[in-house]
Amino acid sequence: MSRSLVCISRAWGSGGEDVGRLVAQRLGFLFVDEEIIARAAELGDVDPETVADAERRKSLFARWLDYLAQGGAALDATPLPPDWNEHPTEAVREFIRDAIGEVVERGNAVIVAHAASHAIGADPKALRVLVTASPETRSQRLSASEGLSDEEAARTIKSSDTERADYLKRFYGTKEELPTQYDLVVNTDTLSVEQATALIVLAAAGRR
Repeated sequence: MSRSLVCISRAWGSGGEDVGRLVAQRLGFLFVDEEIIARAAELGDVDPETVADAERRKSLFARWLDYLAQGGAALDATPLPPDWNEHPTEAVREFIRDAIGEVVERGNAVIVAHAASHAIGADPKALRVLVTASPETRSQRLSASEGLSDEEAARTIKSSDTERADYLKRFYGTKEELPTQYDLVVNTDTLSVEQATALIVLAAAGRR
């Protein structure tokens, strides 16, 4: 059975975002990443005073998805507040879940954002993928790409993993991330971005 949605969760340094972009390109799907959903929430003026009208929020994001699908330019590069993801209000959490729901309804999309696999859960329309690699491999990649020392890269990866676990717990009540929470787990210790992409595309297309 083919899937109309691919949700990619990724460990920092695993190459998951590159894989997600390539999967979207191969499938002809819309690519929805973390920054897009975060900026959409910001543009939607999501705060405790303005979130009461859920339909308005959903409508905003749905129209914006259609705009992107028609070749619209990406959101401007205005940076988010540095603590946006660390201290989201409950209203923003609701918006993120609603935004992911809009992507699910629209279909034909690859989401690399906000643990969408956990937000959606088991759904026959969605392929839930975890792209990961060992901390050592991820540290080496980060060191090479960002010019960090081995110690700095290792600390960054450890901090990222801690923040990821905390995010899953706060947003989705996930005490421990397990392989069984995904339909496909891809280890990029040995698989290249191209190989990982090929596996996900095959799975999304329902091929064996």
